[in-house]
Amino acid sequence: MTTKIVIAGASGRMGQALIQGVVDDAELQLFGALDRTGSASIGRDAGESVGKNTGVYISDDAAETLQGADVLIDFTRPEASLDYLEICQQYKVKQVIGTTGFTVEQKAKIEAAAKKVAIVFAPNMSVGVTLLLDLVEQAAKVLNDGYDIEVVEMHHRHKVDAPSGTALRLGEAAAAGLGQDLKDCAIYAREGVTGEREAGKIGFATLRGGDVVGDHTVVFAGIGERVEITHKASSRATFALGALRAAKYLQSKKSGLFDMRDVLSLK
Repeated sequence: MTTKIVIAGASGRMGQALIQGVVDDAELQLFGALDRTGSASIGRDAGESVGKNTGVYISDDAAETLQGADVLIDFTRPEASLDYLEICQQYKVKQVIGTTGFTVEQKAKIEAAAKKVAIVFAPNMSVGVTLLLDLVEQAAKVLNDGYDIEVVEMHHRHKVDAPSGTALRLGEAAAAGLGQDLKDCAIYAREGVTGEREAGKIGFATLRGGDVVGDHTVVFAGIGERVEITHKASSRATFALGALRAAKYLQSKKSGLFDMRDVLSLK
């Protein structure tokens, strides 16, 4: 039995990578494709940009498209994701949410929705990044005295949120290793005369440019040595494959909020 998938943001780079992944996977069926109202892609075959004739046409009518679907995979913007969230609850459609940039209040809405439908919510669907989170937390537990922690990330020029959702999640992992809450120890910007670096803080540096898919490094800087844990994504396919794996994971779930550590059985 195949899982019927709807892709949100179908004309975007991530959407196209997801469509490619779905049509190449015998266990999945491309059931629908969504894009924003006014997009030039509306009415076109969803596989056009990847050289596939899918017979599924991109729509801006989420309510109509989601009826009968099993899972919506969504890498769009927070406002659009919350709109889809309401419709998915109505039609009992499960969700894989890779959108980043949510506020605390918006995340609370996702948590509430997960009491009705099953949701995998993660800022990065990469298998490698999921493993990286565990490594960073373990490193922070060991290097918890005399080491300064900095999270450095770089993405393409079109990314609109900073730091990235993945960088924030890495910061949370490091803070957990230190026995702290990130909100109490994060430094997101430095300018002018800042004074000496305060021990126990976790700094963030954000770089934007070109077509970089996503680079993340967590630096543990001590006296006389520096430990760096790095992940570099060279293709969006890695995120797409992780998201499809998450969609399959949801097949056996009726409700609940999960992340990629659940999907990979790392908990």
